[in-house]
Amino acid sequence: MEGRIGSLKVALNNEKKEREFYLAQAKRTKNAVGKAMFLQIASEEEEHYNLLKELYDKWQVDEQWPADLPLTVNGTTVTQILSEVVKKANKDRAAGDKDDLAALKTAIEFEAAGAKFYRQLRDAVVDRKEKAFFDLLARVEHDHFLSLKDTEEYLSDPSSWYRKVEGASLDGA
Repeated sequence: MEGRIGSLKVALNNEKKEREFYLAQAKRTKNAVGKAMFLQIASEEEEHYNLLKELYDKWQVDEQWPADLPLTVNGTTVTQILSEVVKKANKDRAAGDKDDLAALKTAIEFEAAGAKFYRQLRDAVVDRKEKAFFDLLARVEHDHFLSLKDTEEYLSDPSSWYRKVEGASLDGA
């Protein structure tokens, strides 16, 4: 049991620290894309924290996977945020500053480590519900990672990002 409780404590601490980081970055940045991305991920990290806290509390009492804990979290919407905000933003004002890019690099590291951690938890358990739960968290963290990488590319070089997304074409003219 101590191994599981210890892992859940680490997960809780990570989710809390990440949420605090994202909220601070959302408050700091002037960039609409960064602000929207950081706020959404902070909200999703809070949901993960609350679910893990419920699991932690029940595991301490019963020393087993709780029968009544849902195996779902809300799907991440971070993949839509960049495209939605970009539609509204002025292309000329899209570039992020060095602090935005540094925050994104830190966030990318958080999410990569989180996805790896949840995959390790998934691989260490035998109960299929536990495996499914930790796999779900690993996939959501990976989606955060991919969205943050895309946002980093957008803020680093908006023109190239637009060409990639809009798809360059040769019309023969």
